[in-house]
Amino acid sequence: MVRALLVRGMLAGLLGGLLTFAFARIFAEPLINDAITFEVHLHQNAGDAPEPELVSRAVQSTIGLLVGIVVYSCALGGIFALVFAYAQGRLGRIGARGTATFLAAAAFVVLFLVPQLKYPANPPSIGDPETIRVRTMLYLAMIVWFVMAAILALLVYRRLLASLGTWNASLIGAALYMVAVAAGMLTLSPVDEVPAAFPASLLWQFRIVSLGGHAVLLATIGLMFGSLARPRPLAKVAITRR
Repeated sequence: MVRALLVRGMLAGLLGGLLTFAFARIFAEPLINDAITFEVHLHQNAGDAPEPELVSRAVQSTIGLLVGIVVYSCALGGIFALVFAYAQGRLGRIGARGTATFLAAAAFVVLFLVPQLKYPANPPSIGDPETIRVRTMLYLAMIVWFVMAAILALLVYRRLLASLGTWNASLIGAALYMVAVAAGMLTLSPVDEVPAAFPASLLWQFRIVSLGGHAVLLATIGLMFGSLARPRPLAKVAITRR
């Protein structure tokens, strides 16, 4: 059963990756080109020598982008299937489609929307290469913190559900999650390496498109996986009595 769900999750991830690739090609790549142009001009004005291009932009924006997104989305689809296998039947009588939709929405909020409030996505030319390890560790620590906060909120919700009802238990769980998120944002160090001359409109558009790409990916995984995982009606077999 889990193996079948895993295959379906990876298929949903594959479709989500293809759609996300199309979304990135249309909306994200022009913004990345503008950001790279800004970085080139910045280095030229400073008199710095251009850095060697290890992989051409033509490869990065086509086959490289496609392979990276598809591998990532298939892995995410597989993880989504494993989480679905655990959560199925534990979220009430909402069925496979409802469970998949809920998990996709929760994953988008917990893994992408809320973390970008603290550490938003940045296009090329933003960020000091010498701090990339520190920035990566901070981002991973934030993800782990927020996932643990979501799990804790869900456990509290389930514990209070029988005594307080769905509405009150949901409010308490949501409040606990928001408090934990606020504590994490206040605890983790801020990162602000945006050059003063970088166009604010370009930065804002890139961050919105980054969220949009993840929304496309998770919406596709949730909807397609919910359809693939729902029980199929038994075929009616006519029995003829002799």
